[in-house]
Amino acid sequence: MRAHLRLPRRSFLGLLFLFSLSTSALYFIYSAPGIVNEYLFMVQARGIQIRENVRSIGAQVLEQVVRGAYSNGTDYSYDFDISEPYPQTTTYLPEGFTYLPNQRCPERLPSMKGRVDVNMSEIALEEVERSLLEGDPSLGTGGHWKPKDCIPRWKVAILVPFRNRHEHLPILLRHLVPILQRQRIQFGFYVIEQAGNEPFNRAMLFNVGFKEAMKDLDWDCMVFHDVDHILENDRNYYGCKDMPRHFAVKLNKYYYMLPYDEFFGGVSGLTVEQFQKINGFPNAFWGWGGEDDDLWNRVKFAGYEVSRPPADLGRYMSIPHHHRGEAQFLGRYTLLRQSKERQGLDGLNNLRYSPQVSRRQLYTNITVTLSRDLAPVAEYRPETSDSHLPLSGSTS
Repeated sequence: MRAHLRLPRRSFLGLLFLFSLSTSALYFIYSAPGIVNEYLFMVQARGIQIRENVRSIGAQVLEQVVRGAYSNGTDYSYDFDISEPYPQTTTYLPEGFTYLPNQRCPERLPSMKGRVDVNMSEIALEEVERSLLEGDPSLGTGGHWKPKDCIPRWKVAILVPFRNRHEHLPILLRHLVPILQRQRIQFGFYVIEQAGNEPFNRAMLFNVGFKEAMKDLDWDCMVFHDVDHILENDRNYYGCKDMPRHFAVKLNKYYYMLPYDEFFGGVSGLTVEQFQKINGFPNAFWGWGGEDDDLWNRVKFAGYEVSRPPADLGRYMSIPHHHRGEAQFLGRYTLLRQSKERQGLDGLNNLRYSPQVSRRQLYTNITVTLSRDLAPVAEYRPETSDSHLPLSGSTS
């Protein structure tokens, strides 16, 4: 009898082990989004940092060897420069510089000091509102502001995709609003909040935010801003350039290294014309990852290059997360291989939605329930499709 009972017991334990192993695997695939990718980014960034340190140490050793060889009273000198290969920041206007209200605001103002103190401590939104309004009562409802002492060079809509990050939003606003005021940029904040149970669709939220913001004002620049990215230097100017701009060049969780050359995540900016020409973001990326890489492809296919600020200006800190992240989108690699074929089919031109818009003191809240049938894509054959890029998207 014992011999007969031994086999089923082992089988049960084996099945229990396999079940435990499979559920653990599913957790890391679906419920721990970005862990593997982020870890790989960090390892890669750490490797780059180590190589840079080795290069710097090697350069210092070589400097000492060369200088030692040419010392002892000889007439030869060796000028060795191991500074970073980044261009120095253009001179900023001095304190007390005056400009007329009928002139365009300078891009390099004396109010832009450079490195800013980053405070990651949590704070209530009401306290941030009270503090910012005490500092400047001209800050209008919906987070709209316009300088009075000069004509702003750029009218910038700051679009922030959002879901369950209520502790992050006040920290972002506490830092970014005063910085944009010091930069003398006309701005408005739009928080696009996803409702419902579908996986987070950051890209579609940006498309919704773009359309809703353009109903408010004739903006000429869009900045697509993650809620957990905090700018460390107020000289990272948030006006748009001739080419699409990637602002978040160096992030602390990646050891202030660019994870890869095509990285376009965190904070980016395009003019309205550029964003319409590339047909906005793709709508088909449900979950974590891939939509920024697709945006990079769209920018390149449209004939644009991506500009970035110098390394000392493009530094950001990431607010620590206290909750489970979004699920990874496992189909992103297939879609990325089809970026060119989908660009004219999926974006601003196929988006339909029904928003709920409310005005808060520091931002306009746009709540929308997203689903896959809100952005239908016509059937196409990736190997033969030759889609063209629309010049503008339809309204909802």
